[in-house]
Amino acid sequence: MRKKPSAPPETRLYVVGDIHGRLDLLTRLLAMIEANATQLTGKTKKLVFLGDYIDRGIDSRGVLERLTGSFAAGLEPIFLRGNHDEMMRLFLKGDLTVAPSWLQWGGAATVASYGVNAFNGVGEQKIDALYKSFSEKVPPAHQAFLEKTIFSATFGDYYFVHAGVKEGVPLEAQQPEDQLWARGDFLTSRTTYDKLIIHGHTISAEPEVKHNRIGIDTGAYATGHLTCLMLDGTKRAFLQT
Repeated sequence: MRKKPSAPPETRLYVVGDIHGRLDLLTRLLAMIEANATQLTGKTKKLVFLGDYIDRGIDSRGVLERLTGSFAAGLEPIFLRGNHDEMMRLFLKGDLTVAPSWLQWGGAATVASYGVNAFNGVGEQKIDALYKSFSEKVPPAHQAFLEKTIFSATFGDYYFVHAGVKEGVPLEAQQPEDQLWARGDFLTSRTTYDKLIIHGHTISAEPEVKHNRIGIDTGAYATGHLTCLMLDGTKRAFLQT
């Protein structure tokens, strides 16, 4: 029988699901996390974000502005990259081929949050014009934030990733395509991995706790419920807006 997964010794992990432009919910959840973390003494406190900071919600700009700021209560932030963050990152680097999909999947809301008018249609000239106006409005700190996000992190017996992993591939050899986009096979797999997988990306009404994974994307942009998973030793608990 597999031992119960544990966080590293003397460490509490706070893991935040997909924010998707909901600065209001992020602000509320961070207040809850900071209040909890303030009560801890002598412990390392890591704050792991699972990515998808932007799109769909109305204030992606505000979310990135908050996340590029500081955190109270000794919290050490770790920022993973989500598929939506990757599309914005690529667009800002001049890869205009991602624009149609990105705008359709919520990117138009991100563009609007920076004060750039969304448009109907995705013609080449319109996309080029959008790129020029949007890239001028995004602060360098926001672009640098996206560039510095990472694809995965491991602490104790837990592996943190935005979307999931590919079965049969060692965790240390996972590829970005799966880490950012995994769904079908990953969600139905019964495989027990070397670590317990903690992920977002796929929405569930409540946190989805399985023997091999825990999903904490509770659809914040639509439901108003942004979820944080707390891990301390072998204990687990949730905070939620």
